[in-house]
Amino acid sequence: MRLKEEQIHRLAEKVYNDLSADGLITPRRERGIVVEGIVKAIAQDLNREQALERDAERLLDETIAGLGRAAAEIDRRKMLRMIKDKLAKERKIVL
Repeated sequence: MRLKEEQIHRLAEKVYNDLSADGLITPRRERGIVVEGIVKAIAQDLNREQALERDAERLLDETIAGLGRAAAEIDRRKMLRMIKDKLAKERKIVL
């Protein structure tokens, strides 16, 4: 999923506010620093997910190219999902 910087920042603010309101966190630093840390974590996670997507597409293309005529019978979306799930498990990424 591709989010704009502003959307990521709003999401981080929401996470901070919700965790704070529920008493689930006790920040040791000022709010802005904590929110920026959350922004950074979200951005890194999104980047990992995008890299996973690119790698899954590449592997799917290689697999289809190797199958030749038999590739016509493959459901591309289903196969892509299976590859992504396998890569996510290997890389310990939660989708």
